[in-house]
Amino acid sequence: MVNIGFIKMGNLGMSQVINLIQDEIAAREGITVRVCGTGAKMGPDDAAYTESFKQWDADFVIIISPNAAAPGPTAARELWKDKPCIVVSDGPTKKDARQALEDEGFGYIILPVDPLIGAKREFLDPVEMASFNADAMKVLSLCGVVRLIQEEFDKVADQVNAGKSGKDLELPHIFAKPEKCVEHGGFANPYAKAKALAALHMAEKVAQVNFPACFMLKDIEQVCLATATGHEIMGAAAVLATQAREIEKSNDTVFRQPHAKDGTLLTKTKLYEKPQ
Repeated sequence: MVNIGFIKMGNLGMSQVINLIQDEIAAREGITVRVCGTGAKMGPDDAAYTESFKQWDADFVIIISPNAAAPGPTAARELWKDKPCIVVSDGPTKKDARQALEDEGFGYIILPVDPLIGAKREFLDPVEMASFNADAMKVLSLCGVVRLIQEEFDKVADQVNAGKSGKDLELPHIFAKPEKCVEHGGFANPYAKAKALAALHMAEKVAQVNFPACFMLKDIEQVCLATATGHEIMGAAAVLATQAREIEKSNDTVFRQPHAKDGTLLTKTKLYEKPQ
């Protein structure tokens, strides 16, 4: 049995499904998943709360949060450094900071394509927040990000099944730029792949638009215009991602990769064929 623990601090687009992608139809045997969450908050006090999760003995832990360099996620890593731990975040994007994570023994999957939301009270309410995350999830799921992460977690779970543990586990160290993500999309049609890659580049751009609004701009018109612009880009990216999927559906070339009961990855392309 492989025990996989997820610690969710704050929220990324990927946070919505990250603990579900290893067992998508709740039929996989040999793994157990548990989640410790701190809601939208991600401060040092929230990190301290996650220590109670150690009562459940995970074989490896995934900590997902925005900005892994922030005080809360940093404090959480300090608490969990005795466990094999994979950081999933939208940053750090600088190579030296990622190398520091690796030197400290952490795995990481950094997702610059998981967009920063326009988190300003002047613009964001619960409905806008949910709508933005739905658009983000459309891009992350259809353009290769979900499959990339699923495959990397499966590799670690396979090592545990093979008898490895602790520091012997080989953890991923991935900076998931758009070009890397789209290669996991399984696209047969080059125009579909181009649309998906465009959607990923747009998602990456969202953070560049929303960052000044969240942390620098003060004038209400500038704040609202910038955040609204970022959210419009995200909505357009979701449309492109959907169009890419529709091209593949029209050609009956949608690549699917379900888990067998024993965790083996099966594949199929044609709608009416059985996964093999």
